[in-house]
Amino acid sequence: MNDVTQPRRPRSLRLRRLGIDTYQEAVIYMHRDCYVCRSEGFDAQARIQVEHSHRSIIATLNVITTDLLALDEVGLSEAAWRLLGAQEGDQVVLSHPAPVESLSHVRAKVYGKRLDAAAMGVIIQDIVAGRYSDVHLSAFITACSKDRLDRQEMVALTQAMIEGGERLDWGRTPVMDKHSVGGLPGNRTTLLVVPIVAAYGLTIPKTSSRAITSPAGTADTMETVAPVDLDIADIRRVVEREGGCIAWGGALRLSPADDILIRVERSLDLDSEGQLIASVLSKKAAAGSTHVVLDMPVGPTAKVRTPEAAETLSDHLVEVGRAVGLEVRVILTDGSQPVGRRIGPALEARDVLSVLRGEEDAPRDLRERALLLAGHVLELSSRVPPGKGQILAQEILDDGRAWRKFQAICEAQGGMREPLRAPYTHVVTASRAGRIVRMDNRRLARVAKLAGAPNAPAAGLELHTRVGTIVEKGQPLFTVHAEAPGELAYALAYVETNPNILQMEEPT
Repeated sequence: MNDVTQPRRPRSLRLRRLGIDTYQEAVIYMHRDCYVCRSEGFDAQARIQVEHSHRSIIATLNVITTDLLALDEVGLSEAAWRLLGAQEGDQVVLSHPAPVESLSHVRAKVYGKRLDAAAMGVIIQDIVAGRYSDVHLSAFITACSKDRLDRQEMVALTQAMIEGGERLDWGRTPVMDKHSVGGLPGNRTTLLVVPIVAAYGLTIPKTSSRAITSPAGTADTMETVAPVDLDIADIRRVVEREGGCIAWGGALRLSPADDILIRVERSLDLDSEGQLIASVLSKKAAAGSTHVVLDMPVGPTAKVRTPEAAETLSDHLVEVGRAVGLEVRVILTDGSQPVGRRIGPALEARDVLSVLRGEEDAPRDLRERALLLAGHVLELSSRVPPGKGQILAQEILDDGRAWRKFQAICEAQGGMREPLRAPYTHVVTASRAGRIVRMDNRRLARVAKLAGAPNAPAAGLELHTRVGTIVEKGQPLFTVHAEAPGELAYALAYVETNPNILQMEEPT
């Protein structure tokens, strides 16, 4: 009998760079009639292992039916391209990935089972390795949402996220940090606290996030005045030279699972208690911090809405922090209205600069909140007596030391610049006379986002009034800033259909 068995065709294809931005999601593109796609039985949304040289990634398949790709070509999203480190025209080998065994733990959690430290560990390992699709990530996030994680599970998740990446060691103590729980537009106190604390002589290597559901994150705002995309070597250089930095944490492998989970949480618009705790504390511990002050705004439209919820969350943060080696102090602050006058990366940076420069019209509430938090950071270090921190922080700000330190940090990070100004603006005025009795933080943030923030750094809005102010008909309430006329129109259409963003009552 003649042997007619044919050798199996290699499962390799030639790479094309299509320039498709999928944010952080690794996506692979193949033609429907590609021989590898057909022979391996790959369907749209399948998970595919892509190997090149000594690197391997797992990506989600999108199927092409046009001539965008030839039958012997494969495309990668920009995120996948960066992860694989390949070049245009290189050959890659495609295969089915091994089953993700840790998904059994996720399914167990969906049905109400507890996750122990071992289960959390393997889940986070697989997430960091890129083995979870967005559907899998969504299932894990949802299964852990609201109050579905107990204290031990929070500790296990936090510890697993710390161990899932690199960890900085500064070889000293204390190493200070400050973080806001969030939900309050304009709350850019970090850019004031870091230079005050560093100017005193303490170490404060601040790694910050970009916006998740807000119109500006600390990294977005800082980036309008100085580079923030620093690697670990850069951060060490800046901190050793100036005592502090304000860098984007996403450029590092400090709790990398957090960045992956945040991307999906943003799409789901979920920010659950247990994952919030693990997110905040894992980043702090991974960055080498030992002492952390947390600003927790409380208000009806802030992230934390009631004193009762604040008390519960504060207790969890302190205890979980202690379990992973952090001394945590939580400060409850007013979350009833935005901080400062401006919302959006460049606009918030202008507020910060006005406070640092000691300008007469600098927003007083931003200044006072920053001094309060900086005072607690100084006292938590045990180098400043209780009750003396805020006075010392004010001296450092008023005599110019904080401003000089901020400029020095910016220069060390790559050079300081003035924040951009938006070319398009529109003033929203009061439709009637009345007293401002309530501001909706979430809707104000929505206006700024529709205007283009944070992707358009000069976009956002500028407030002209505060809660308790009496305004006349036609008086300016806020100005919307945009970098494009279409985005300005988009934001104004939302304002038109939401007249109670600033709620008024008849003046008494």
